[in-house]
Amino acid sequence: MFNKILIANRGEIAIRVIRACWELGIKAVAVYSEADKKALHVSLADEAYCIGEAPAIKSYLNIEAIINAAEKAGVDAIHPGYGFLAENADFAREVIKHGFEWIGPHPDAIEAMGSKINAKKIMQKAGVPTIPGSDGAVEDIDEAKEIAKEIGYPVAIKASAGGGGIGISIAHNEEELVEVIESAKTLAKNAFGDPTIFIEKYLSNPRHIEIQILADKYGNIVHLGERECSIQRRRQKLIEEAPSPIIDEELRERMGKAAIKGAKAINYDSVGTLEFLYQDGNFYFLEMNTRIQVEHTVTEQITGIDLVKAMIRVAEGEKLNLKQEDIEFRGHAIQCRINAEDPLNDFVPCPGKIRLYRSPGGPGVRIDSGAHSGVEIPPYYDPLIAKLITYGKDRNEAIARMRRALKEYVIVGIETNIPFHRAVMEEENFLKGNLSTHYIEQNKDKLLPKVKKYAAETKDMYKVLSEKVFERRKEVVAAIGGLSMYISQAMKDYKGE
Repeated sequence: MFNKILIANRGEIAIRVIRACWELGIKAVAVYSEADKKALHVSLADEAYCIGEAPAIKSYLNIEAIINAAEKAGVDAIHPGYGFLAENADFAREVIKHGFEWIGPHPDAIEAMGSKINAKKIMQKAGVPTIPGSDGAVEDIDEAKEIAKEIGYPVAIKASAGGGGIGISIAHNEEELVEVIESAKTLAKNAFGDPTIFIEKYLSNPRHIEIQILADKYGNIVHLGERECSIQRRRQKLIEEAPSPIIDEELRERMGKAAIKGAKAINYDSVGTLEFLYQDGNFYFLEMNTRIQVEHTVTEQITGIDLVKAMIRVAEGEKLNLKQEDIEFRGHAIQCRINAEDPLNDFVPCPGKIRLYRSPGGPGVRIDSGAHSGVEIPPYYDPLIAKLITYGKDRNEAIARMRRALKEYVIVGIETNIPFHRAVMEEENFLKGNLSTHYIEQNKDKLLPKVKKYAAETKDMYKVLSEKVFERRKEVVAAIGGLSMYISQAMKDYKGE
């Protein structure tokens, strides 16, 4: 059993891991940048160490600083959370080299899935369906033209080292292909340090479905069902739910078996996710995230399995005590990512200080967050403020609870995407489960008026709340002033002055 774990991350995922550690009787060590010295994960942890300046490259991506902090703290293991170094095989190897346990899959598995081209080849060999396209890297424009002609337009030009929807360009004809091929290489080089690209058939209206897997170090693997992650902006997820509104038991079993095949092909041994695109009754491998996902919460809600604890136990060498037939799916869960961004301005990030923070509660509501009144949302990292999760006996109840929770949520001082989420929870296609990765653009004419309406209502409410808070502060200041005068006079009376 681990005695002490360092969490090489920040924000809500660091807090999530800290809480899991405490429940397992393990001490938790936090690291933080100078921008995060007052962050909640820092004050919650048993110990905390500053690892550098605000920019991530000088702190949360600084491998040497994190290893040094782990050595100072005398930890047994390091948990990477998600993002930053969570899928960096070199970091995992450094952790192991310095004598710490790595809470995640073995580095070779991370490396195997780090290249989209290599990952696709592995999945094809394992018998997992993949999107038609090039067999490997595309070297020049003539080769690109031949492949595009064979599979048919439109085509997607993708960065091999890309992820999270970043590094993808679309060409609808040969002229567009010529225009984007070089820019795609440049983007791949600048974003990921690797100019390698490949081409796939572009699916025009797919759903984004992912399968959660749990695997130990002894070859035991189960899947924990699917998540619907189709509502995205700039290919970054905003709303996730489990189960998917359109996946039946037969399709779930097929996708689950495919995910397990893919995981076994790389001897996977942790908590990870295989992501698929689904269209017209067919599903295709997209990528594998070898670490815990932001949206793991909805799977936890419908299975009752604590994935963060499971990840730690697997790293300790514990065998899975679950078989596939033991997994039960109950009810429905939805997660809205509450971000510091303006949905009326193309979701541009809006960092700043939260002046007043009040989170929702009540039956079926869960909040994963490190936010509170007075906290600063820095401009250096992802604008995620919180993950708001609701659970119900069915999808309708989960939606009803999400509507109520979003209405209760108060964040004053910065713009957030709460008005957007409120609009989606009332939109007809969402309610019917008619989703795709193009949901926002396809429904913007219906969503925009409601987003504007809720944004205006929010500003009016926040103005009233701010005025009340200001008035209350004046009362408190006056009361303190009166108390100070009373104490001063009492002291004079005591001294006989």
